[in-house]
Amino acid sequence: MGISIWQIVLVLVIILILFGAGKIPRVMGDIAKGIKSFKAGMKEGEEAEEIDDNSSSQESKKKPRNKSTTAKK
Repeated sequence: MGISIWQIVLVLVIILILFGAGKIPRVMGDIAKGIKSFKAGMKEGEEAEEIDDNSSSQESKKKPRNKSTTAKK
C-alpha cells in the first residue's frame, strides 16, 4: 500500500481550492525563504563552532602549563 498518483492529485486539488491559485506562489516563496534562512543559520553555527575550536586550541598553546607539582601537607 503506497501513495498512488490519484491520492497526490486529490491533495493538490484540495490545496488549490483552499489557498487559491494566487496564494500558492507566495506561500512557496515564503517556504523557500524560510529554508534559505535555516541553511544560512546552520552555516553560521558551523563557522562559529570552527572559530571557537580554533581559538580554544590557540589559547591552550599560549598558556604555559605548570609541570611542577607540589604536595600540600
